[in-house]
Amino acid sequence: MTASKTAANMPPDGRRSIQSIEVGFPLLSALVSAGKPLTLRDLANAAGMTSAKAHPYLVSFTRVGLVQQDGLTGQYELGPFALQMGLVSLQRLDPVRVALPEIAELQAEIGHTLGLAVLGSHGPTMIHMIEASYPVHVNMRKGTVMSMLHTATGQVFAAWLPPQVAEHYIQREVGDTAVIAGREPPPKVAYADVEARLADIRVHGMARAIGNPLPGVDALSVPVFDHTGNITLALTCLGPSGLFDVGWHGAIAGPLRACANKITHKLGYRKSTN
Repeated sequence: MTASKTAANMPPDGRRSIQSIEVGFPLLSALVSAGKPLTLRDLANAAGMTSAKAHPYLVSFTRVGLVQQDGLTGQYELGPFALQMGLVSLQRLDPVRVALPEIAELQAEIGHTLGLAVLGSHGPTMIHMIEASYPVHVNMRKGTVMSMLHTATGQVFAAWLPPQVAEHYIQREVGDTAVIAGREPPPKVAYADVEARLADIRVHGMARAIGNPLPGVDALSVPVFDHTGNITLALTCLGPSGLFDVGWHGAIAGPLRACANKITHKLGYRKSTN
C-alpha cells in the first residue's frame, strides 16, 4: 500500500479503529431516533443502507444484546444490553456539568449575561452566572433566589413544575427575605389565578420579563428537561432594555432555545412523536 493510500484510510484523529463498528453504528442510531420497533427495510432505509447490508450487522448486534428482534413481527428494537448502557449513562449524568460548556459557548455568541438556576429549598436559585462584557446593574448573583411569579426564571419553573409543587413554592416565598424580586416583597398570588399566564409561557416555550421586577433590565428564560421530561434547570439571559432583544423569535430567543434543547437532548430526553 502506498503512503498516499495509507493517509487516505487513516481516521481524522490518527487513531486505529474498527471500521465495521462505525459502518454498523447508524443502525443503532436509527433505532434510538425512531424510539419504536422497525422492520428490517425501514431500519435499513433510516440508516442509509440496503437490507442485505444491514442484516449481518443486526445479527451481530442481536448476539451481544444491543438489538433484539420480535419473533412474531420480525421488527427490531434496542436490546437489553443497550437499555442497561442507557440507564448507567443516565445515572452518571450531572445536568449542571453537562450545561456549563454549552452556556459558555452561548454567552460567547450572544454577549449578554447568562444564568443557570435549579430548584432549591427556597425556590429557583441561581447557581452559575456568566457576566456580560458590559456592566449590568442587577441584584442577581450566584445563590440568588428568584421569585416564582415575578421573574422570568421563576415563571419557567412555575410553568413546568407539577401544579401542586409550583403552588407550594409560590406560597412559600411570601414574606421570605431570601427571595429576590425587586424592592417590594412579592404579593401573595394563587396558582390558579396565574394559570393562563403560565399556559402562554408554555406555548412560547420560554418566559419573558420586560423591565420587571427591575426597570431597565429585560430577561428571557427557558427550561431544560431531564431524561424523564421533568424540568431540571432554567437557563436565563438578561440585559439592558434597548440593547436586549425580547422578541419571542428574536436574536436572543432563538439561540437560547437551541442551547436549552441541546442540553435537554444530552440529558436523554426525547419528545414523543406520537
